[in-house]
Amino acid sequence: MTPLRTGLALAITVGLFYALCALIWALAPGPFLGFMNNLFHGMDFSSMVQPRPFAWTGFLTALLVLSIWAFFAGVFFVWLSSRLAR
Repeated sequence: MTPLRTGLALAITVGLFYALCALIWALAPGPFLGFMNNLFHGMDFSSMVQPRPFAWTGFLTALLVLSIWAFFAGVFFVWLSSRLAR
């Protein structure tokens, strides 16, 4: 594993999964909210949902931030893993 390849792979993976999550939310918000409520042991997130139109700027900002964070996490993981293997 090289740090840059691992960072890039993780950044792309996180970006794709975030985009998929946003797409599912846009297509089926009700069932997706029910799934999230069940995923978090019955917590009710419905009070946090406010009806508003989809905002590309918010989506792209979150996508960029998550991808950058994942890139650095992947680079750090390989760096730390190689240090611990010694």
